[in-house]
Amino acid sequence: MCPIDLVISARDKDLGGFSVRRILPFTKRRMIGPFIFLDHMGPAQFAAGQGIDVRPHPHIGLATVTYLFSGEIFHRDSIGSAQVITSGDVNWMTAGRGIVHSERTRDDERRHPHSVHGLQTWVALPKEYEDCTPEFFHHSAQTLPTDKSNGVHLRVIAGEAFGYRAPIKIYSPLFYVEVHMKVGSKFDLPAEYTERAIYVIGGTITIGGTAVAPLTMAVLSPGDSVRVEALSPSHIMLLGGEPLSEPRYIEWNFVSSDPEKIVAAKQAWRDQTFAKIPGDDQEFTPLP
Repeated sequence: MCPIDLVISARDKDLGGFSVRRILPFTKRRMIGPFIFLDHMGPAQFAAGQGIDVRPHPHIGLATVTYLFSGEIFHRDSIGSAQVITSGDVNWMTAGRGIVHSERTRDDERRHPHSVHGLQTWVALPKEYEDCTPEFFHHSAQTLPTDKSNGVHLRVIAGEAFGYRAPIKIYSPLFYVEVHMKVGSKFDLPAEYTERAIYVIGGTITIGGTAVAPLTMAVLSPGDSVRVEALSPSHIMLLGGEPLSEPRYIEWNFVSSDPEKIVAAKQAWRDQTFAKIPGDDQEFTPLP
C-alpha cells in the first residue's frame, strides 16, 4: 500500500512584485491537521534599494508562523511588536479576535543586494481560542531543539516530534519540523498524529519507496510509520497534527469556524476600525 494519499504541486502566486509558491489551501485538501495555509517564499533576490513591502493587513482566527532559511524580514503589528526575524528564528503571531501586521525589508538591508527564502504558514485556532487576545512571540534559532544523527539534521520549529518539544505556545496538537538529509540518509516518520505531510524544498526523497520531487507536498495516509530516504542531499519540512473538531472557512486573510465572523471582519477592515500598527500606520492593504 502506498503511504502517500495525495501529492500537491506548489503554484506560483504574485503578491505584488514578490512571487511565492502556494501549497495550501488546495482544492482537494484544505488543511493538514490545523495547518490551513502554506506559502514558500523565494529564494528571492533583491537588488540594492529593493525589498519586501507587505503593507498592513488584518487577520482573525489563526496564528501566523514565519520561518526563514536565509535573509531577514521586519515584522510589526498592532499590539506593538517590532521584530526582525532572521534565518532559523520563528515568529508566531496569534491573531485571535483580530490583529494587523506588516512585513517589510529594513532600510539597512535595502542598502545592498540581498535575498529572502522561507515559509509562512497559518495555523487555524480551535474554536475556544478563535476570539482570544492577540499575542506575538519570537523564538531565536538557538532556543529550538535540534538533533543530528546518521546524516539527518532536524529542528523542531513548533509542537512536538521525535521526542522533542519546541518552546512555542500552541493551541492544539501539531508538529512542524525542518529536516536536512545527506544523500542515502533515512529516518522513520511515526504515526503519532492523524494527519501528516512532507514538503520537499530541495533535493529528491522517497517515501515508502515512492520518489517525491522538489516543490511538492506529499500528504501521507494515516495510521502507519513511513520510511523517508534521501536520493540526493535534501531539504524538507514535516508538518501536521490533529484535525480541528469543526470545519474552517477561509477568505482573504481571515479564518473562522463561523462565516459571520469573517463577514464582520471584512466590514471592520473596510471601516478601518482595526487597531493601527505603531510606526507603520500610513498605508494599508485594501480588501480585495
